[in-house]
Order: sequence, then structure tokens, then C-alpha cells
Amino acid sequence: MKTVAQLLKLKDEKNQTVHTIQSHQMVLEALMLMAEKNVGALPVVKNDEVVGIISERDYARKLVLHGRSSVGTPVEDIMVTSVITVDTHQSVETCLGIMSDKRLRHLPVVENGKLIGLLSIGDLVKEAIAEQAELIRQLEQYIRGE
Repeated sequence: MKTVAQLLKLKDEKNQTVHTIQSHQMVLEALMLMAEKNVGALPVVKNDEVVGIISERDYARKLVLHGRSSVGTPVEDIMVTSVITVDTHQSVETCLGIMSDKRLRHLPVVENGKLIGLLSIGDLVKEAIAEQAELIRQLEQYIRGE
């Protein structure tokens, strides 16, 4: 299986940029950035270090359902602070396991304490399917004696 480093290199250029937000910024700003960049979550950073993550799910469950406003609520009030991260040496399989076990949709990639990428469950599933398809192709060739 590929490593996180290999997977990050395969992402097209526009998807290699990690869009982030600061904890003191308002939730409305986070929502606007997520909509503009067509992403479902933003790592919350301070000096390039991940201190949290905010997602559309956090907005829906922690603001909307409680009747709070995104205009006057800082990101730090609703962000998840116990962020699970991976490094570039982890395998796609390991990352899928982490995301499945912890019910995560986004996994920040950190190297030497600095945020360098963000993987979505879609990124990982797409790669796992591609790897399985290649294995099936190779097995079919073996069976046919090619």
C-alpha cells in the first residue's frame, strides 16, 4: 500500500493546498472559506501547528442545533481540540483504519510538528479501490499465465 507521502504527491495541484483558519476567527469566516474552497473541514492552526479542526458537522451540531450564531461565535468555541494526526510514513491502510475506528472524515498530516497536508476519507477510499483493482488485474494475469 502507498504511504501518506505518496498519496499527497498524487493529489492534483489545487487539492495539495491546505486551507486553514485561526481559532480566534469567527465561525462565519470558516463557513465562507469552506464554501469558497469546496471543503468540508478546516484545520485550526497556530504557528503552523494544528490546535483543532472545524467541520460542517461541528457547525450543524454545535451551533445550529443550539440556536447560536456563526457571526459572533469564534471557531475555538466549536472546534474539536483532540485532533488525531498522521505523518507521511503511515500507510493508506493504517489511515483508513484510524478514520474508521474514530469515525473521522478528515485527517491532518503533520511532519516535524507542522501541518503539511489534509486527507479526506474520499482520498483514502479512492486510493484503496485503485490498489485493489490493480491487485485483481495482476491476479487475473497470473491465472491466465500472462
